Amino acid sequence: MILTEVDPGQVPALAAAFDAHLAREAPWARAAFARIIESAASIVAGVDTPEHRAQAVGLAHAFGIETLDEEPQAAFSWDGRVLRARSEASVIVHEVTHYLVAPPERRHTLDFGLGAGPETGRVAEADAAASTDFATREREETLASLLGVLWEVELGQPGILAFLEQNWLEGAHRPSAARHFARFLRLLVDAGLAAEDGRPTGPDGPSRFAAA
Repeated sequence: MILTEVDPGQVPALAAAFDAHLAREAPWARAAFARIIESAASIVAGVDTPEHRAQAVGLAHAFGIETLDEEPQAAFSWDGRVLRARSEASVIVHEVTHYLVAPPERRHTLDFGLGAGPETGRVAEADAAASTDFATREREETLASLLGVLWEVELGQPGILAFLEQNWLEGAHRPSAARHFARFLRLLVDAGLAAEDGRPTGPDGPSRFAAA
């Protein structure tokens, strides 16, 4: 959910301010940010296309995640066994990244033990299965958000849209926004889920999913 609506015309100025702070705070993270911003060029080819959805489902399968062609509202986004994939491509990718950042003991619980996701239909059951505190939920949500953006970019999709929607440029004129980005990128790197340049790690090592 966007906290502050961003006019597309403002993005270049916001990105320049954000990058300038990165240059001072965490220059190693600039390449990853540049990849995200450059993904805007793929918007003209379409957003949430059937190809994008097929790529997202393929990503799930590559990580051994089973999918079901059903709306999450029919039950759960993730029921501990299958991912309901009749959703937008970015939503599917986001759920895959939740699986990747969740600890093994929660990978097979309803909505990863985080409580009901925004698309889950059986909210009360998912919330009852929650087994994490607020700080853990926020941390995993942020990690999944950024990793999802990186995977969209890797697949040749406009990851910048999710980046904006999930508020990564909120407060771009303040150094804290750049530090926040660099902190969570570093956590992904340290977990072996991405490289410093923003390339996410595939199931067999460095990604080979880049669009031709």
